[in-house]
Amino acid sequence: MSRPNAESRPDPWRSPVIVAQIPDTGLHRKLEASAAERQAMAEIAGLREVLSALADLEVVPKSGGRYEVTGHVRARIGQTCVVTLDPIENEIDEEIDLIFAPEAEARRLADLIEEGQDDEEPPEVADPPEPIVNGMIDLGRIATDALFLAIDPYPRKEGAVFEAEITAPDPEDHPFAALKALQDNKKGKRKGK
Repeated sequence: MSRPNAESRPDPWRSPVIVAQIPDTGLHRKLEASAAERQAMAEIAGLREVLSALADLEVVPKSGGRYEVTGHVRARIGQTCVVTLDPIENEIDEEIDLIFAPEAEARRLADLIEEGQDDEEPPEVADPPEPIVNGMIDLGRIATDALFLAIDPYPRKEGAVFEAEITAPDPEDHPFAALKALQDNKKGKRKGK
């Protein structure tokens, strides 16, 4: 998952979990973004504001050093209507279901899936797992990614409809009107001779 300006700015909402400390039964985390984290998210995503951002996530160990992260991210965001330019608020409720694997395995699986894409009819392939970087899974980043991907890039106020201004075409207003005027002008001069 890529985010706008992902490389140029630090992650605004961080909540790293060290995988070695995750119990066999898994763990449950409820996260709430602070005012500073919400402001940073709004700036990165180009939003007027992020009024609230909550994540409710489960991290469960799977075989082969993998971990499954499931849950929801919910947010209330302030945007500007693309039609009326009025401030509006939108709710986001995005489901999360990701598999994480050790970095080397994640890379290997991504390469295998990439090679399989060369076929004429690519089979339905699951996404490769996300890499576990430096022995950690950052739940805040997962929640931020899900939130950013769920943002409507063209928000509209309820009932707002873009109506193009329609004017009746002037028969004298067309691309060749100037040429026609010149031609009429020449004809007038010829008749006057």
